[in-house]
Amino acid sequence: MIESVTDKARAARQASYDLAALPADAKNQALLAMAAALEGRLDEISAANRRDIGAGEAKGLTGAMLDRLLLTPERIALLASNLRDVAALDDPAGKEISAWTASNGMKMSRVRTPIGIIGIVYEARPNVTADCAGLCVKAGNAVILRGGSEAIHSNRAIHRVMAR
Repeated sequence: MIESVTDKARAARQASYDLAALPADAKNQALLAMAAALEGRLDEISAANRRDIGAGEAKGLTGAMLDRLLLTPERIALLASNLRDVAALDDPAGKEISAWTASNGMKMSRVRTPIGIIGIVYEARPNVTADCAGLCVKAGNAVILRGGSEAIHSNRAIHRVMAR
């Protein structure tokens, strides 16, 4: 398992270099394609989510936990809509935050730059998979997502669909 995590981290490092260099248009096109893929593969995502819901019911998860886990067609449409909203935002990478001239005459500025790799651990909320991936792509960061085991099938399906 350690080797698997290390391999994923190495792949994320390489991806972070590639993402940081992407122009805003390419990131936006990727986000729009991810949104379309979520809508286009609704059946695949719903089938995976039904497996998670069934397993959660068998485990005795509370109604509130099952509701957080549930992906209805409307909730999947909202995930796609959220990705489109993120695509419509200004690209944060490379934006100058502030500028000043030092006492020696040197011009200085503070510029937004991607962090590199973001790691996110979260519970049984498969919507986080799409939301966080989209935000990280927009900001030019790679992301390693670790969702709760209750949503494993949903998370994998969302990842598979968005990665295509």
